[in-house]
Amino acid sequence: MSDPIPSSSPPKSLRSDLQVLRHLLFHPIRGETHAERLESFYGGQAENYDSFRARMLHGRRELIRSIDFPSNGIWVDLGAGTGENVVLAGEAAHSLSEIHLVDLSSSLLEIASQRIKQAGLEGVRIHLADATQFDLPPDSVDVVTFSYSLTMIPDWFEAIAVAESLLRPGGIIAVTDFYVSRKYAQEGSRQHGWLRRAFWTHWFAADNVFLSGDHIPLLHRRFEVEQFKEQLGKVPYLPLLRAPHYRFVGRKPPRPDL
Repeated sequence: MSDPIPSSSPPKSLRSDLQVLRHLLFHPIRGETHAERLESFYGGQAENYDSFRARMLHGRRELIRSIDFPSNGIWVDLGAGTGENVVLAGEAAHSLSEIHLVDLSSSLLEIASQRIKQAGLEGVRIHLADATQFDLPPDSVDVVTFSYSLTMIPDWFEAIAVAESLLRPGGIIAVTDFYVSRKYAQEGSRQHGWLRRAFWTHWFAADNVFLSGDHIPLLHRRFEVEQFKEQLGKVPYLPLLRAPHYRFVGRKPPRPDL
């Protein structure tokens, strides 16, 4: 029996990466609204989104697996994308009574819907909605997550205010994202030099990802810190570059009148 003829086409993972890279490099982002711009950005890469981003969105797995999801609790994932966080949560996701996946990209949420069906998860609701306007009763949610979504929400401080309103006292907020430090970072935080701050701010802004030095100070101010870590992560196909990202887990403080 003769040996099989080797394929002249690149491996599937490489083909997927090339499709994403081609979309990132040569597809201009268009749209008059934030929702239209998001769909313009993600529409052509939704199917290959997770395989490429898994090697760039560092800390997401560690963040989700560090959360103590309460049995029969409620979890809201703001900027949920393809539902990858639910997959990472594993069995913990099955113990929750409600999971709300919120995103403005219909293409990404279509992938999320397929994944939820394949996982056999019940109680998962998918919302094509703006994170800054998402509405559930105040103090009703046990966990709110932002996984590489705050930098893509123009009014990100309002998104954090929404998360704070939704969470019950003692509820968990968990965030991971890219960032740059302030010019003068707060005590105990990493200080990035001017070149790192300028390079990453402009590099990500080309894709409407807006890095900020203010995420970390605001999260520390509004929530009781349980976990906080700043790291540098590899960038696919750019071995000499390391992008700064952080991981934060905090709790909503009890109300002063209690």
